[in-house]
Amino acid sequence: MTHRNLKLLNLLSISKNKNFVHCLPLKTCKPVHTRTAKLTGLILCCNLWTTCASLLSAPLVSNKSFFLELTSPDRSMCAAVNSSSHCSNNLHVKCRNDTYPRSKVVRAKVPDDKVDWSVNFPEYAPVVYTSDSVKKKPEWADDDYTEPNFLAKWNEIDGNVDRRSFLGKYDLTTEGIPINPKGRTGIKGRGCLGRWGPNHAADPIVTRWKMEDDKPVFKNGKRVAQFISVQRKDNGQWALPGGMVDPGEEVTETVRREFGEEALDSMNLSGAEKEKMEAVIDEFFHNGTVIYKGYVDDPRNTDNAWMETVAMNFHDDKGTGVAKFSLNAGSDAVGVQWLDISKTLELYASHADFIRRTAQHLDAYWE
Repeated sequence: MTHRNLKLLNLLSISKNKNFVHCLPLKTCKPVHTRTAKLTGLILCCNLWTTCASLLSAPLVSNKSFFLELTSPDRSMCAAVNSSSHCSNNLHVKCRNDTYPRSKVVRAKVPDDKVDWSVNFPEYAPVVYTSDSVKKKPEWADDDYTEPNFLAKWNEIDGNVDRRSFLGKYDLTTEGIPINPKGRTGIKGRGCLGRWGPNHAADPIVTRWKMEDDKPVFKNGKRVAQFISVQRKDNGQWALPGGMVDPGEEVTETVRREFGEEALDSMNLSGAEKEKMEAVIDEFFHNGTVIYKGYVDDPRNTDNAWMETVAMNFHDDKGTGVAKFSLNAGSDAVGVQWLDISKTLELYASHADFIRRTAQHLDAYWE
């Protein structure tokens, strides 16, 4: 470790209210000094990825007082240097899986370097797929764009449907339907998503501190936090108890409703039990912290329809609120439990990233 790198680590370690450091190629950072590493705000500019790798493995980093986030156009390089932190190259991955969820439809292969729409890809010929359940025109779904009566107001509030994206204004195809702003997915149409363009969801991240014998549990000097997770019925994966935002509904209403239905099975409670539970939930969900707002790397995404969400953390710091409720899986789940927050979690879609951000927010154990 060079003297310059140690100096950088000292700078990073005293950056008290700034927990994320983005490690970017030197050529993308300005101003910079060639053949060095330079800290510019929260951007760590390196001319060699090995510099980032050495920073990741250094003792001052291992105390986890902050997170290092790597961004690389080369996934293998990013993985090679990412032994102890989050790796992001801004590409959606889970929505480029081989087979579309709940179907036998196979996606067209999209290499990492062909995801961006600006990259020429003349051989790209994705199949068009919209599930039968969506074609039946349930109230939560749009009509097909080919129907003469279907007129949508893209990129704005359309009646009680919010067609705006957190990513900004999205483009339209020559047919006049939205284009996924994050790039190609290997499939056109809506898949099993109801809306053309952004499909808005809300994800409540309900947390508490892990306790053993009425004492808090610590690992590596950090308190261990737990969150409520449900096991999805459709694929068996563990996920946050979230759901779609109903037309005209506020996000805070959605997170409260979905948590009650999916994690507490509130729909099957007796009148008195439900009233008592709702009183506690109303108070608990009154204030939350937005952990993430934006695009979700969801396996259901297509070239013309995609998931976006607002993930909010509601922390039961004293363990006297929802932490005391019995957990019961709702109709969309087969299981529900408190899970320890750690980097080893394998969760649905982008939910592991939301949990990582929550650990940072709570200053909780993450390794």
